[in-house]
Amino acid sequence: MGRARRARKIAATAAYGGGGLAATAGALGALGYGLIKVEAAMARKIVGQPFEGAPQDEGRYGAGAGRVYRLLVLGDSSAAGMGADTGAQTVGGIISTGLAALTGRPVELVNEAVIGAESQDLERQLANALDRSPTPDVAVILIGANDVTHRIDRTTAVRHLELVVRRLRGLGVEVVVGTCPDLGTVEPIPVPLKHLVRRWSRDLAAAQTVTVVEAGGRTVSLGDLLGPEFYASPKELFSQDQFHPSPAGYARVGAVLLPTVCAALGVAGRDTADRRPEPARGEFVEPVAVAAGQAVLDPGTEVSGTDLAGEARGPRGRWAVLLRRRQTPVAVDQESHGDGPDASPPADAHPSGAEPRGRGVDPSAAAEVSAARNGSPN
Repeated sequence: MGRARRARKIAATAAYGGGGLAATAGALGALGYGLIKVEAAMARKIVGQPFEGAPQDEGRYGAGAGRVYRLLVLGDSSAAGMGADTGAQTVGGIISTGLAALTGRPVELVNEAVIGAESQDLERQLANALDRSPTPDVAVILIGANDVTHRIDRTTAVRHLELVVRRLRGLGVEVVVGTCPDLGTVEPIPVPLKHLVRRWSRDLAAAQTVTVVEAGGRTVSLGDLLGPEFYASPKELFSQDQFHPSPAGYARVGAVLLPTVCAALGVAGRDTADRRPEPARGEFVEPVAVAAGQAVLDPGTEVSGTDLAGEARGPRGRWAVLLRRRQTPVAVDQESHGDGPDASPPADAHPSGAEPRGRGVDPSAAAEVSAARNGSPN
């Protein structure tokens, strides 16, 4: 069975309330189920967790005028920023800094992500986040790695994700989900477990994409966390625990998420607005399951719902557009916003630091520039 069919089946089963551990064991087979137990035990021994937690990244970013953008971050340790040194280096901090720089408007970040969280924890995180920020503009969710290592049924995992996405969309909140990363890139995990975990990670990521797009959100494939760069520089892009990204790794992740966040919010800029797909760049409109299967093979790819000939659905389900947002580095026009009564301390002192406004700036480049300015190695 191809990945697109598996993703469609997992998402459909989740929508109708199916799943369960017994079904998972049957689907994986005794050998596969036993191997993932071994993998989980190995991960605990080899990878380790030298960090006590993640840096605090909540607060106001930027000191521009205008209405505040309110950003929620939900998910696991990657969303919390475990492995980053400062709050400005987390995914939430990078997106907030970039969004403030591109728009000249302040961004208020609320981060309810929890280290070790699984998809079933998202509903509680969302309830806590809405208590603190009842009217968010956009939510960024990073989840899935612990569902794989903890052997959670994929159908159950995507059903929990779907509930959260649908609730947010019902409130008028834009949703961007960074799908399950490819755990096969984790250096200490040996072959053949590496190949097995890679397949399960990608299958979950594809199913997440189908579910999220059907629920009205957008996804960005994190895949192998931007591929060859991590293979070439694992010591620079993975942190000291050999599992979580380093500050430089988070800069790469934030760089691919920021353009989609901007597009979801309707922020005008270089390749941030919704546009027609460009076939020359490998962009196309396909049934969502087909687009999902392709996206997991191409990290940084965005998938969102669209219409084709005025119809939202075709014979094989929801139509989806696959886009590859530009990531060409460009210079950032640095214009200070720290002269008014609301001026904030320097960005390297607190996440609320005043940020430059970019005019005509590639948001992915702005994210990496901002991360570098706040202490991320290149």
